[in-house]
Amino acid sequence: MPLVDSKNMLLAAQKGGYAVGAFNAENMEMIKAIIAAAEELNAPVMIQTTPSTIRYGTSATYAGIVKAEAARAKVPVCLHLDHGSSYELVVECIKDGYTSVMIDGSHESFEDNIAITKKVTDYAKEQGIPVEAELGKVGGKEDDLETEADTNTDPQQAKEFVERTGVDSLAVAIGTAHGFYAGIPVLDKDRLSEIAKVVSIPLVLHGASGISDEEVMDCVRRGICKVNFATELRVAFTEGWNQLYKENTKQYDPKAYGKASMAAVKSLVMNRMKVCGCAGKAE
Repeated sequence: MPLVDSKNMLLAAQKGGYAVGAFNAENMEMIKAIIAAAEELNAPVMIQTTPSTIRYGTSATYAGIVKAEAARAKVPVCLHLDHGSSYELVVECIKDGYTSVMIDGSHESFEDNIAITKKVTDYAKEQGIPVEAELGKVGGKEDDLETEADTNTDPQQAKEFVERTGVDSLAVAIGTAHGFYAGIPVLDKDRLSEIAKVVSIPLVLHGASGISDEEVMDCVRRGICKVNFATELRVAFTEGWNQLYKENTKQYDPKAYGKASMAAVKSLVMNRMKVCGCAGKAE
């Protein structure tokens, strides 16, 4: 089916008490694996690219691949810009065919975050594209994004932010981090519950790689409607490639390595979809 946007997908998740899995892809193989997992589980899915991934392959390239693969799928597929770093990049992605975007102004002051988010939202809504924003800082490092200290989201600021910007979904900081965790993460899930009480739009959890299944499921029960997975997909892709090389060092066909990596990514994505509760939820 044609690419869909994220708004109705996330509103359905909010109403149904589950979360949509959002998976970062770096290449054609990862895109194929993610959609294959969604097909097998009859799950809605979001495929994401970060600014550094776009610099590697261009937004037009990824949009072309995802559009072609989604057209062959029976489940709804959304293409999302993850951690959009500028207004200009958002415009580029929308023009190239992305059906959902995020603008990340969380590194700015509260007022400056509102300003850039409002500018993006005004443009995107004219194009019929939903917008995700972030309030508070998720720690750790992912691509170009690096935060030394966590600053968790204030519930009342979140309420004001949503009202003033008109965003469609909000990524909140509750103690998660990008990349893998050095220790055991301590999540402020009570804060998440408080945010969910005062914010009506779907909430997003970033930095889910390395969080236990139980923690993710509890966050979903408390109001998370979209869960991002990135680092562990990269690891799965690389491990699939490395395992084939160990088994046959004379293998030189890139397609064979691609198939091994796709199998590893697909298996991981299916597991994460089941944890999010979106299996069987495709409409």
